[in-house]
Amino acid sequence: MTDRRPVDTRSRRPVATRSRRGAGLERTGTVAGLTNVRTRLVGDREDVAADAVVGLVRAWRTAGRLVTRTWDEVSSVVTGLGWTVLLLTLVAFVAGYRLGLREVVVVGWAGAVLVVVAAAALLGRSRLVIRMSLPQARVVVGDAAGVTVTAENPARLPSVPTTVELPVGEGLVDVAIPAVAPRGSHQQHVPVPTTRRGVLDVGPVTSVRADPVGLVRRELVWTAREQVVVHPRTIAIPSTSTGLVRDLEGQATTDLSPADISFHAIREYVPGDDPRTIHWRSTAKTGAFMVRQFEDTRRSHLVVALGVSRAEFRDDDEFELAVSVAASLGSRAVRDGREVTVVVSERTPEFAKRPVRAVHPLPTVTPTRLLDAFARVGLADACLPIAEVAALVGRDTAGISVAFLVVGSSVPVTSLRLAATRFPVGVEVVAVVCEPEAVPRSVRVAGLTVMTIGYLEDLRHALHRSVGG
Repeated sequence: MTDRRPVDTRSRRPVATRSRRGAGLERTGTVAGLTNVRTRLVGDREDVAADAVVGLVRAWRTAGRLVTRTWDEVSSVVTGLGWTVLLLTLVAFVAGYRLGLREVVVVGWAGAVLVVVAAAALLGRSRLVIRMSLPQARVVVGDAAGVTVTAENPARLPSVPTTVELPVGEGLVDVAIPAVAPRGSHQQHVPVPTTRRGVLDVGPVTSVRADPVGLVRRELVWTAREQVVVHPRTIAIPSTSTGLVRDLEGQATTDLSPADISFHAIREYVPGDDPRTIHWRSTAKTGAFMVRQFEDTRRSHLVVALGVSRAEFRDDDEFELAVSVAASLGSRAVRDGREVTVVVSERTPEFAKRPVRAVHPLPTVTPTRLLDAFARVGLADACLPIAEVAALVGRDTAGISVAFLVVGSSVPVTSLRLAATRFPVGVEVVAVVCEPEAVPRSVRVAGLTVMTIGYLEDLRHALHRSVGG
């Protein structure tokens, strides 16, 4: 007969096979390659004792899951006061009956009654389905805004009056919902405060079931959290009012260029000139190569830099006026399709070893994106002053034609002059000093125009006067 025993490939010798008894002992913990909880507990045993062990383990695990689920449910609804009353009730019963103190036993029974009432308050479930809608996610500061809470009753019986909680910003609004008829609905409008610029979190709507004493509290979240972005107030600025420098609308400058659209003069050819600029008619007359010379034109690039240092503003109202001014200038430039850069200073963390020397650019893709960013801008205790912001912007931004520096009344004129010198030569710098209720005025110094405005409407008139002058 042919030997069917396995062969060792290295020595070419048959390998001795184990007996069935030895193979069975070696497979303890596995059955035909199977490894699970049963095999780890009883191996390949299939008698009554093995089944009993497996059944006990299953029952123990099921009981553990049930206890864990019950504990999570109870701990999620019992308040701190509830745990205190429950503990005092148990202590009162034990001490009262053990020591024979009737007064303490009465306290225990009173606590037991409170526990029963609290448990009864959690029985049942609400028939209502609650939703929240946000008609406007973006509003202007001071405009009316709100959310609508809708309660629907899909059941065949009327619902009981209830109250839901709606977080609005840092506050909490209790929304009372009356009894809703079967297959009916009820809408409740909740106003959202827009007196200050910023981003308000609204929701989620949460229904609460609790006992009168406050021992238990069950919350059911119905909606997600939404955001209401409160934009700063802006003023409409005509596009012509931004023409504060002679080349802002693409007018020619005194800078000469070999290739542009504004013709200036004809000069003699020098090595390195572009042969495409040779003026052949003049070359034929003079007998020497003559090239065309052009005046350089520049595309208007606006920069709006807003100071956010708390030391540069007298109060919060002055800063809000500055934000409105910067937002008006930036959004007008974006609507006109101009190349615009809007920046604020980066904040320095509280425990930083050295100041952060950087600026934070705001998105200028659309006016809405820009106003969304302005809604989140706030004062900072530690950040770069406006002169340092101007230095960084002037160094990193190419082709600037006009720069607006929007600051508070605490910035001295010397700092504004220093900021103006940080920009390249030829850049027209306009400092807009925001001082609420101040008389509007405009002062022109070398390379700098200082506008002081007391109201946002003064910005339009100040720009018109500058253009007219």
